Amino acid sequence: MIQFSFLSPVLPWLERLFGPASTKQVPSRSPANPTDWASPPIAPEADVMIAWGAKVTAAFKRKTIAIARRLDMDPSHLMAIMAFETGRTFDPAITNRAGSGATGLIQFMPATARELGTTTGRLALMIAVEQLDYVERYLRPYEGRIGDLPSAYMAVLYPRAVDRPDDHVLFRKGSKAYKLNRGLDGNGNGEITKAEAAAKVFALLHEGLRPGLIG
Repeated sequence: MIQFSFLSPVLPWLERLFGPASTKQVPSRSPANPTDWASPPIAPEADVMIAWGAKVTAAFKRKTIAIARRLDMDPSHLMAIMAFETGRTFDPAITNRAGSGATGLIQFMPATARELGTTTGRLALMIAVEQLDYVERYLRPYEGRIGDLPSAYMAVLYPRAVDRPDDHVLFRKGSKAYKLNRGLDGNGNGEITKAEAAAKVFALLHEGLRPGLIG
């Protein structure tokens, strides 16, 4: 399994601002006895504490953890992404206010919904737990590549950048994509990098790990 951390050289200011936010633990050194490498029992989904877990149903939380395990990603990262995409509501029917037609937990675009064998209209009629099946189906091609938060968010926002460095420029001023996402341009220089795009999701990850929201 991968180790989740936020030690990217491109995001040190986020670490200083928010502190570490990884929710997984791994051995810090090799054990004296090789048999000690045996993995500890995996806690049942209901016993795992994740970001924003207190704001969703137990069934939604369990399913999110199971999906994240299958995709080899941190469930708190997935929760933070859905919190960001839905304005903290986790509403499966929420639509993009900029008029793109994006709908649901990870803001499925109409064309994306069709590729998944459905429509944004049908997605909007689903309960949140049911729509998680489409979240997993969408993320499946990125299994093993979305262990860090910026890359996980790129799978949703701009898949071409999943394997790109954090300083990779996603959108530039003057493009339609920039106009739809201009709120992510943290320094206002007319360019949105992978790191800038992830910064607000990173902030929501830390928010979701606070008492009353983690669960």
